[in-house]
Order: sequence, then structure tokens, then C-alpha cells
Amino acid sequence: MKKLKDHLFTIKHVSGTCLVFETTASPNLFLKYSLSKIAINNCSHVCSSNNVGAGERVEDFFKQVAFSASLLDQGDGYTGPFNAHTTLIFKYVVTNIGNAYNKHTGIFTAPVRGVYHFLWTIYGHGEIPVGAVLFRNEEHISLAYERPRSGAGSASNAASLLLEAGDQVSVRLYTQSRIADSQNRQTTFSGHLIFTM
Repeated sequence: MKKLKDHLFTIKHVSGTCLVFETTASPNLFLKYSLSKIAINNCSHVCSSNNVGAGERVEDFFKQVAFSASLLDQGDGYTGPFNAHTTLIFKYVVTNIGNAYNKHTGIFTAPVRGVYHFLWTIYGHGEIPVGAVLFRNEEHISLAYERPRSGAGSASNAASLLLEAGDQVSVRLYTQSRIADSQNRQTTFSGHLIFTM
């Protein structure tokens, strides 16, 4: 029997296809990482005395998902304005752990049910508004918006979302907005899995 992190977790046993543990709290990333070192190569499913993570495949329970991308893969340029919300395709991928972000469509697809955190920053200059909306599937979640009086302007926003496996998240250019990007990577979209549920 192995105890971890102030007795929040007690590993009951690792046998056959199942990691069995007892817990008094939801697993955090440290505990999941510690458990994964014990179980990931030996088990296919997670079992627990209070149903935290019960029935999950081990590879889903310990899933690692993170991405970060900027709008242009090279050079400088503008996008917009358009008469309707338009999905932005962030082509320069810095990180894509878990391969959940598609640089050809601009869409992040959740591989497992869980809470994910997203951040987007947009940049522009001139007197045309700078705006972009975070969407979960077809649901408008939140807007980042700036109306520069002159010179450059930027806006950022963030959201933590409960996603089902297969849900899609994208950033769309706000109607009649224009954004810019360059090799300085000023217009970006990032996200990561906080925990599975």
C-alpha cells in the first residue's frame, strides 16, 4: 500500500487491468502524475472507492493536452473585416501536446470530458475595431474587443469550460473587425486540459 500527498490517496492495489485507490478529494495534477508513475504501464482502467475517475481508461485519466498557436506562420498581414463571424485559423503552432488542435481548421477538439482553460489575444492597428469571440461548438462564450483610437490596440480574454469528448472550441473574428499578426506572434490562441471528469 502506498500513500501519497497527505493521505488524500491510498493505492489499494495495482493488479490485472485496474488501478484501485481510495481518496477523500478529487485528484489534482500532482496526484494524477504520481499515480501515473505507478499505474500507467500496468492498468487499463481506473477504479476508486468513491467513484472519482471510476471506469475511465487509464490513458484518459492521465491525459495530457496543451496547445498554443499564433495566427500567421510567416510574414505580416491582416485578416478581415468580414460581414459575419469567421473562424480564425492559427497556423503557427508552438505546442500541440495531444494533437487536439487542428492548424488547418483552427478548431480544438476535446479528446476527453473535462475542464479546459483557453486564452486568446488579438492585435490590430488603425481605427478599425479589433475583436474575436470564443465559441464552444456553436455557442458564443466570450468576446475580446478593443477599438483603437489611433495606433495599435490589443485585447485578451480567457475562459475555463467543461467540455464533453468531441466538443469543439474555436476563435472567430468578430463581425466588421480586423486583426493583424507578424513574426512577433501578437495574435494567439492557447488552451490546456486542467482535469478530467
